[in-house]
Formats: sequence, C-alpha cells, structure tokens
Amino acid sequence: MKDTDMEQTVRSVIRRMTASSVMNLAFARNLIREVEKKAQEMGVKAVVAVSDAAGRPVAIECMDGAYIGSFDVALNKTFTSVAFQMSTAELGKLAAPGGSLYGIQNTNDGKIVIFGGGEPLYVDGVLIGAIGVSGGTAEQDTALGAYGKNIAKEVISWK
Repeated sequence: MKDTDMEQTVRSVIRRMTASSVMNLAFARNLIREVEKKAQEMGVKAVVAVSDAAGRPVAIECMDGAYIGSFDVALNKTFTSVAFQMSTAELGKLAAPGGSLYGIQNTNDGKIVIFGGGEPLYVDGVLIGAIGVSGGTAEQDTALGAYGKNIAKEVISWK
C-alpha cells in the first residue's frame, strides 16, 4: 500500500470516529430543544426524534398536545433518512407514481415515510444520524426538519 493510500485510509477512519462520537444524548436533546423552540414559534405541537447512523433512537420528545400518531411518524422519518441517506421529502418525490422508487413506502415493515420532516445529519461528510419531525402540515414538518439539519453544526459546537 502506498503512503498516500495509507494516509487517506487513516484520515477516513479518524473522520468517522470523530463523527460517530458527536451523536450522543446531549447533542440529541440540545438539537430537539432548538427545533421545539422553532415549532413553538410556528404554532406547531410536534414530536421531534433523533436517531444514530444505524437508525436507532437516541432521543425523542413530544411537545404538549402533539398528536399521538406523530410519535411513530417522527421516529420512522429518522429511520428513513438514515436508511436512504436523504430527506424524506426528497424520497417522496422519487416515490411518487411513475417515479423510480414508486411503492418504496411499502417496504421495511412500513417504516418508510415519503413526506417531509426527516433529514439526515452529517459531520465532515459522514452520516451521524437523522432528525424526524411530525405534528404539523407536511410543509411545516419539512421546514422544521430542515431547520434542525441546518443548525446541527451549531449545536455540535456547544460541547
């Protein structure tokens, strides 16, 4: 193996180790808290979930008055975003009738969500997990999920 190949491999491993250490309970709770503040400003009673890169839940919170059904939807949005490494809104476009992934929501024991509110979370190009928001309209959930994705880097720096 060439020195440059070895160096790239080492850098890749270090980047993944660093990124994976970011996803912890404190980060998830802080991110959820910020998204809940935004939801409150918008008048949305949301359920906000954060999962790790394997789609396992790290934290999930239900705002007072949130729909009971939003719990599973928010959690499944995180799973979907991790499983396909894209937002649920983006997947929804591909899953529309005539789309290349039409019917995908019927796979994975029904855990695939094809409307907005789920966003993958990356650090230095490495997937660390996802955020899922449910409780508002599809547009509100999409906006709140995108907000969470966009502020994740800021929240990471709070350590």
